[in-house]
Amino acid sequence: MNTGEQQPEIYIECVTHGSLMKVTAIHGATGTEVSVFGPASANSREALTRTAVAKLAYVMKKDNVQ
Repeated sequence: MNTGEQQPEIYIECVTHGSLMKVTAIHGATGTEVSVFGPASANSREALTRTAVAKLAYVMKKDNVQ
């Protein structure tokens, strides 16, 4: 359903450090950035990405950033 509201640009960066993966989500308009860590398995990449985007939304709402 399209509410006429534009979705924000969110940049995702995934970096593997040994057996861990760091996923960073960055809000394009404000530069607000959050990171999450988890196992570096192939099937955890999507879950970590969803978690990072949810954390970004939480931080932006908490800090009242639009």
